[in-house]
Amino acid sequence: MKNSTKTFIKNLIIVLLMTLITAGSFSAFLTLTIDEPNAVVGYAAGREKSIPVFSKKEDGSFELTESIVRGTRIKYYADAEKEGDKQYYRLKDAKNISGFENGDSEEQDDVVYFVSDENLAKQKNAVVKESEVYVRTPATIYKEALGPAIASFAEKGSRLKVSGYDKLLSDGSVNKYKVINGEDEGFVYGKYLVSTQKAADAVYNENGVYDNIKNDKYGMKLYAGQASDLDYYPRKRPAFKENEFCSNARAMYINAAAALNPKPYVKLIKDSGCNAVVIDIKDGNLAYKSEVAEELSPRSYKHAYADEDEYKKGIDAYRKTGAYLIGRIVVFNDSVYAKDNPEECIKYKGESGWPSVYSRKVWEYNVRLALEAVDKFGFNEIQFDYVRFPENAYEMSKSGKADFKNTYDEKKGQAVQNFCMYAADMLHEKGAYMSVDVFGESAYGYMTAYGQYWPGISNVADAISAMPYTDHMGADRSWEDPYSTMLSWSKRAKKQQDKIDSPAAARTWITGYDTPHWNPTVIYGKGKLKAQTRALEKAGLDGGFIPWNAASDIEKYRQYKEVWN
Repeated sequence: MKNSTKTFIKNLIIVLLMTLITAGSFSAFLTLTIDEPNAVVGYAAGREKSIPVFSKKEDGSFELTESIVRGTRIKYYADAEKEGDKQYYRLKDAKNISGFENGDSEEQDDVVYFVSDENLAKQKNAVVKESEVYVRTPATIYKEALGPAIASFAEKGSRLKVSGYDKLLSDGSVNKYKVINGEDEGFVYGKYLVSTQKAADAVYNENGVYDNIKNDKYGMKLYAGQASDLDYYPRKRPAFKENEFCSNARAMYINAAAALNPKPYVKLIKDSGCNAVVIDIKDGNLAYKSEVAEELSPRSYKHAYADEDEYKKGIDAYRKTGAYLIGRIVVFNDSVYAKDNPEECIKYKGESGWPSVYSRKVWEYNVRLALEAVDKFGFNEIQFDYVRFPENAYEMSKSGKADFKNTYDEKKGQAVQNFCMYAADMLHEKGAYMSVDVFGESAYGYMTAYGQYWPGISNVADAISAMPYTDHMGADRSWEDPYSTMLSWSKRAKKQQDKIDSPAAARTWITGYDTPHWNPTVIYGKGKLKAQTRALEKAGLDGGFIPWNAASDIEKYRQYKEVWN
């Protein structure tokens, strides 16, 4: 029985071998068997996110036919073929490599692919071969690969030495490079860097963007820089799977007191078409006892409205309505933080009560508060208010007697935009969106004295929320005709939006209080509010609206609840 089995197996092997020989496949079988031990594992490496892949021409020379994503794991045969001073290694099973970017390699079974020796690395951490990079967009340099701690700052055109990187993205580009900038070392986002000095020095001018913006100047010197000082490279807007952006928000403002007393507001939200709420995290005092504040501003911690658990209970009640949660943080107008950190504040006439937009410690404090709030309370978005210099910044600068604590020699408008980029990047890493409040004046087409320029901020934020209150804008008694007043302003704002390729959603604060605020003469009910929203829609500002009522007056909200429908 055993001999019979052995004979059967022997005959089967003979039949299989004869079949291979007859089909002309035996030599391929032998080649695969012989070459297999010589196949080694490596990674596509180089100075760019795409690595060239070559095929062999009939004359024996090599030509570029494909590209592969840097960092792709590949198998190649150790025996090299030479052409001049270059060596090429044949890829094994190249058609199955998912990193091919060009052509349809899966249908080219007869093509043999090669990579050059300069585009191979044996270790994954050696695939990035850049030794230096150049700063295209002014960039924060971080102390660590993760987190908001700031090491230094690199201005446009700077050359940075590469000492490592954190990770590759799916397209082969570097997320953050580890760089050396003078005496500082840290991490900087790869999206702000380019490979040549020429590309770094260039400005974005597709569709004449820069040519249009550089002419935006005020008639007199405002000491804040020019529109042409800022960065206008388009932004890829984030879209988070577990957090859909509210592109047309019909929002309700909730101050700290209302955050702790949610019941009547929650009922009104459910009874109306309100789909978003803007809830105070910090406006003068903190809404809750933040761990970040306990470390960086003890007075802020001490004078917070509520304990963390009490605040969280209120936020959870608003979340249950299904509304999109926006946490509001007043940034640079913070007299409580200023008392703890006077060295980070503008010093003028012996006073130091306004934290400087130039101060990276102030940046870190506010962004750490934002990240903490997203972590602890689940805010979908953080809205930053008072992202500017004081209203008397013009007088301060003109006097020449103010110490703005300008460490990196930035213009005011640059500092505002640079903060916005830092805050947006940190929140996007957390999976949350970022918005910025601006004065209505910023829609008038020039860099304001306090550093706000609409296109520069709109190019960075996910939403821009201007404050064109009808008793602040237009001619005398403009509040009596909210439609015309808002329409006139909205047309200006739309022009600013249209200047750039990737504007933020325009989500506008509208007048939700009786006007004028210093001497109530006109009652603002649903008709006056709807007039404002109609004007926004007419001008094409379709990102939504937020009625401003500092007291979060529930009775006033009930009067015009239909505006949210």
